[in-house]
Formats: sequence, C-alpha cells, structure tokens
Amino acid sequence: MSYRRRRSTRIRPYTFTGGRTRSRHPLMVQTLVSVADPMASPPRNMMPESRDIYELCREARSVAEVSAELKIPLGVTQVLLSDLADQGIVFIHPTITGHSPSENQVLERALRGLERLFQ
Repeated sequence: MSYRRRRSTRIRPYTFTGGRTRSRHPLMVQTLVSVADPMASPPRNMMPESRDIYELCREARSVAEVSAELKIPLGVTQVLLSDLADQGIVFIHPTITGHSPSENQVLERALRGLERLFQ
C-alpha cells in the first residue's frame, strides 16, 4: 500500500471531537471514570470510539488508562469522556487534588502506607 493511500484512509483524532480540544468537565489524568450502569448495553447510536470507551469503563478506569488502552490522544479522550458524562452515560468520580486540608491528610496517609510497604 502506498504512503499516499495509507495517509488518506487515516482519520485525524480531533475529527472525533469536531475539532474541540477542551472538555467541559475537569478531567485530570488520574480522574476515574466508569459507566453509569455497568449492566446496561451501550446506546446504539454511539461512535465506535465512544463505544470502546463505554466497554472499557464498565470497570472504573483513569482517564490516562482509557487514553493509553485505546491509543487515543489524552485531549481527545477527555473531550469524548466529557461528552459521555453530559449524556449521563459515564460517571466522573471525584478526584483528590491535594488542594484542601482533608485531601492532604488522605494523600499523606497513602504516602506513609506506601513507604511502609516498600521498606
């Protein structure tokens, strides 16, 4: 197959998002997402990429995991996940950011626990 033919059959990832590069939800790489109802079938009118995300997120996954597993750029993954969340198809789990005192305590406890594991 010639280079020109291969190149013309590829789809640019940002065509999946209509050229959008920002998600409407604050999705960090460590943010966990899962389908709202793991037992439900995916909607019939989903794009193939969204269907792949749906199937992968039957178990909670981080945004980074979804991006890596499906080989879709992180920005595209964030926009697609945000769209699915707006439709009520995926649930975005709250993310610990370390910006509040209680979150800092949780992070410090987790760090101490990890340090004990590797001593």
